[in-house]
This record gives sequence, C-alpha cells and structure tokens, in this order.
Amino acid sequence: MMRQWQLADRPVGRALADGDFRLADVPMPVAGEGEMLLAVRWLGFEPAQKGWMENFGGYVAPIELGDVMRGMGVAEVVESRDGRWPVGTMVAGMTGWTEYLVSDGEGFDICHPDLPPHAMLGVLGIPGLTAWHGFHAIGRPVAGDVVVVSGAAGATGSVAGQLAKVAGCYVIGIAGGAEKCAWLTQEAGFDAAIDYREGKVAAQLKALAPKGCDIVYDNVGGVVLDAMLGRLAIGARVVLCGGISRYEQGGEIAGPGNYFNLILRRARMEGFIILDEQPRWGAMRDRLAALVLAGRLQWQVDEQQGFEAAPTALARLFTGANRGKQIVKV
Repeated sequence: MMRQWQLADRPVGRALADGDFRLADVPMPVAGEGEMLLAVRWLGFEPAQKGWMENFGGYVAPIELGDVMRGMGVAEVVESRDGRWPVGTMVAGMTGWTEYLVSDGEGFDICHPDLPPHAMLGVLGIPGLTAWHGFHAIGRPVAGDVVVVSGAAGATGSVAGQLAKVAGCYVIGIAGGAEKCAWLTQEAGFDAAIDYREGKVAAQLKALAPKGCDIVYDNVGGVVLDAMLGRLAIGARVVLCGGISRYEQGGEIAGPGNYFNLILRRARMEGFIILDEQPRWGAMRDRLAALVLAGRLQWQVDEQQGFEAAPTALARLFTGANRGKQIVKV
C-alpha cells in the first residue's frame, strides 16, 4: 500500500482548510512493459494550485473531488521494465501528491546533473521558467530600464528581478516584511525594496522611480498592481504573471483603478500561461542553469519535511510564511 492526498473540497472564496484534502491508503501501482515505477522524493507548491482546486481559469483539465491532488514533483526511478530511463534516474514532472506512480516518461524531464534535484521545482522549474518567459518575451528589457517586481521575494519574483539585473536594469522589489526586503537588496542584488506591509506603496514607488517604471512584473494583483500602474513610464510593458491577492476572494477581483495610465503612457499589459511554452522549456532551463552555476542567480528553498506536510506547505504560500520556493521532502 501507499499514500495519496486526494481533493476532498473546493476552497472557493475562502482560505485553504484541513478538510480540503483527504489522506488515503491505496494499492501500489504496477509498472507494465515499457514503464517505470517512480518514487516521489520532493513535492513542489505553486499558488496556482488553489485555482486548480477551485477549477478556476479553465486552462488545465479540472480536478474532480476524490482525484489525487495535482502538483509538480521530483521522483526517482525505482523499477524500470525496459522504460525510458534506468533505475536511479531522478526526474521532474507532474507527479501529483502521491508517494509512487507509474509512467512511461511522457511529461517528465531528467534533473540537472550539476544542481540539487529539487532545483527542477524552483529555479529550473515552473517559477524560474515563468520568470524567464515573462520578463524576456513580454517585458522585453533594455539596459537602463527601471523594473518593479511584486511578490519579489517569492520563487518567481526573485528570479525575475535578478534576470532584470543581469539585463542591466534598475530593479525595485515589493515584498512583505523587513526580512524579505533585506534579502532582496543584500543577497539577490535588487537596487531597492518596498515593504508593502508598511503601507504607502505608491508614495515609496514614486520616490524610487520618479520618471516611472519601464517594466512592471506583477505576481500579486489588487492594490499593489494598481500602485504600480500609477507609475508607468512612456512605452511601459506590464507583465501579468500571477495574482496571489485573488486567491482568498473566490475570483471576485476588483479592476485596477489606474488602468487608464496604459493609454496615457502608451503602455501595454499582457498575461501568459507558462504551460503554453513547454516546447521551449529546455532552452530556458539551459540559460537559467548557466546563470546559477556562474553565481549570478541566487535562489532560496523552504523545505518542509514529510509527506503529511503537503497541505500545510501549500497553505504557507498564502500567508507569506515561506522563504523562497516551497517544497516538501517526502
């Protein structure tokens, strides 16, 4: 037997609750010819998972009540019946919250040989890939640009801001708490940081970017996005990456009051889903890994322990308790 976390309820319009998940004992899967038995070693957590639980957005197949909770993971090949990879290979992909699964390898990638396997969940995973695509393909940086990143101490925002520094930009991060802001400026190389918990984000942003912001990379939405839209430079590019502020609101999102600045500043605002860019993930990972190995890209991991910790680890994303990429070592 093995354990799985299954979806038991939909947290629409409220915070996650213990009753949203059920820990079930189920039979071990059996690998067939050409398949592999994978043992999950780490699970990764994204804010988007709450939206998947709600069936919000419609860009991924729905999770039905009773299904295994969807999520990314790193797994080890522990049995291979002439499968794609030999026993001992570490791979990353959509494992779900389960201790074991059977796969033919479709949708999985071998972990980078020179970095910890769990890097495939963070700096080389969905957060890093999202940061790379959003910043370069939509932000289109030019050396000297002023860039502001919300959710800047998170797994995606921290990479986006550091990519901006690599591109020669002046970078302002917005994060919650003095500790996170200090990490941004002292470790991640941001030029300035704003603690949104102190309030007056718009006033602080005006002082730091008197001529406006050329690139806005938003992971938060709500009042923080509105403050950033109030400081657009002529020709600014607004990257809509995420909206963690909406996850406690059941999808009832207030429109930004400063949207008209997009017209006045001749700016554009664009959203994206990184799953659409999967054919390019390999090339993006190569670039990200090179920066990490060269010491130009810092990354944090918040590792919780034990398969039982999965629901709590996901909830940490919505209280700001995590420091960097939230993972669980199974």
